[in-house]
Amino acid sequence: MKIMRRYIILILSISMLASVYGGSQLKKVATSAANWLKLETGTRAIGMGGAYVAMGTGISGVPYNPASIAFIDDKDGFFSQTQYIADITYNVLGFAQNMNQEGTDFIGVHIFSLNSGPMDVTTAWYPDGTGESFDFTGLCIRASYARRLTDRLRIGVTGKYIREQIYTTHMQTFAFDIGSNFNTGIYGFTFGMSISNLGPEAKFQGEGTYVQVPDTLDVTGQLQRITEPFPLPMTLRVGVSNNIVGPESELVSSDDHRLTVAVDAINPIDYVLYGTIGMEYAWREMLYTRVGFRMGHDTAKWSLGGGFRVNGEGYKIGLDYAYVNYDVLDFTHQFGINFEF
Repeated sequence: MKIMRRYIILILSISMLASVYGGSQLKKVATSAANWLKLETGTRAIGMGGAYVAMGTGISGVPYNPASIAFIDDKDGFFSQTQYIADITYNVLGFAQNMNQEGTDFIGVHIFSLNSGPMDVTTAWYPDGTGESFDFTGLCIRASYARRLTDRLRIGVTGKYIREQIYTTHMQTFAFDIGSNFNTGIYGFTFGMSISNLGPEAKFQGEGTYVQVPDTLDVTGQLQRITEPFPLPMTLRVGVSNNIVGPESELVSSDDHRLTVAVDAINPIDYVLYGTIGMEYAWREMLYTRVGFRMGHDTAKWSLGGGFRVNGEGYKIGLDYAYVNYDVLDFTHQFGINFEF
């Protein structure tokens, strides 16, 4: 009960921080910077509709909950590539490690990179293109620390560097995430929550913000536009998960089969509250199938996924695939590989 009370106090403190920080922000669509930070990553998570704040384990779960790395045994590596809509691609590379024999402290690095592919440069004088091209790029480097406080409670924090480049202009800033994972001990339910993208407002700068002004007193003949700063897409996630069937299930015990159900509520500052529900079936922790549904999202509807894992002596290798239906925006594919050793 003492652990439960402390955890409730932690939840209330984090929620109050989110309300104070987010209350002054405009809760409207397209009013935040670096919206690509909200893109779902992790093949397993995407296959489950992004319902991952309570059931994420390992470095791939860090964007959803920094406490995810507190579940690894020793070392964990992950790589994935996503073919997103409109020829956009993004890649993820991550590594996490247990720092001591007691298994109480964990660190991890997670790198996300996005590229739009080449786009034509157009101007008022050359609406069909100047012959030049440019790429839109996004980069987020996360450094995470997590601690296992008890056998049921884990907490984590992530600091991250964010950079966005559009032709000759760029934006860069820092932010952090906080999260926790708590096994309630009540019928196998696990509770997770996180707040992402807590940080200062960001604005664009660079050569593209300069304009040529005739007869200016400046020796360069240029003046710099004053760009408006925008908040980062701070997001609050709260979710629960349960192994309905499995070797450790308190509902239906099975040595060969596992069925996990997870539900998340997601509240971004620049969008309405929406929910996700995901399910994962595993046979002997070797073959996996996944399905996810998003409720209240404007484009993403449902997702499917699957994979297999080879359990060797002292190592595990997993290959996964996920498919997401974005309604009128078409569908996306993601492939991922995971190493545990």
